[in-house]
Amino acid sequence: MYSGMELTEDAFGKLKEAAGKMSAKMRAVRIVAATSVSQRDLQQRLIQKGESPEHAKDAVQWMSDMELVDDRKTAEQIVSRCIGKGYGLARAKQALYEKQIPKQYWEEVLQDYPDQTDAVCSFLKTRLANSEDERDIKRAVDALLRRGHSYSVIRRVLDRLSLDTDEFPEG
Repeated sequence: MYSGMELTEDAFGKLKEAAGKMSAKMRAVRIVAATSVSQRDLQQRLIQKGESPEHAKDAVQWMSDMELVDDRKTAEQIVSRCIGKGYGLARAKQALYEKQIPKQYWEEVLQDYPDQTDAVCSFLKTRLANSEDERDIKRAVDALLRRGHSYSVIRRVLDRLSLDTDEFPEG
């Protein structure tokens, strides 16, 4: 190829196709470099950014072949991040769902999810250090529920801390 070269329709079409594939691959590299994504999530993001579905699929396959996109490793990273933030099991599942991790990996990466009783206890002690007001307890419980902790664990910790939990039903 050189300046002033005449392109046939066929050559132009091939050049345009090659440029489209390369665009999708480079965009995929930028997305993966910025965040952890599943293969499905990456493909959808590429399409949303204007890549054709065929180019997006090819780019995801290319990234997968180079082991730059691995749904299992991404699932492990997500769960590890959730554990580090003190989230409960339900929030970890929500994060896996949001990142479009295939369910086949969920059980495997969640099987060793640690018991969050100590995290709940620490949270409640910090949140309720100077207060045993029912409204403050309710706010703390609501915050823990939003963080994905089960109500039974929260209830057990409230009982252990001997906080007035008459307002909160069993189970």
